[in-house]
Amino acid sequence: MAARATYNPTTPQPHNPTTPQPHNPTTPQPHNPTTPQPHNPPGKSVKTRLKANVAKGELVLDDELTLTGVPAVAWDYKLGNRSALEWVLDQYKEKTPKDATIRERFNPYRFAAYRDETIQLLSKVCTVSVRTQEIVAELAALSPLKAKK
Repeated sequence: MAARATYNPTTPQPHNPTTPQPHNPTTPQPHNPTTPQPHNPPGKSVKTRLKANVAKGELVLDDELTLTGVPAVAWDYKLGNRSALEWVLDQYKEKTPKDATIRERFNPYRFAAYRDETIQLLSKVCTVSVRTQEIVAELAALSPLKAKK
């Protein structure tokens, strides 16, 4: 008599790639950069800017989107000689390699494919910048040593 496989929910089942797996909202889903994004309609080219306007408290991401209301204290948190927000903007800029072969074959990065992730990252960096400045101010108030002016 041949053994028959029966389904028992308590025993682990082998993974079958053809059966759909349940969606787990805590696991990030793979991002397909070739899928058109809703904020970039086909046929319309959106110019990426990635500029910071410290005086107005704005982050200009592209022609369509400007993030406003950035607290002034967020610009005071520096990584080297520039603010953390400016550093993030610089890292996400599209850079064009000089070599034509590299540019053609190995340069698939486009900011539009990572726009939503960049917005989330900028929000987190802004929060960290403001909170860090608050902590530094609290520590300075507790310090028995006063900074010389």
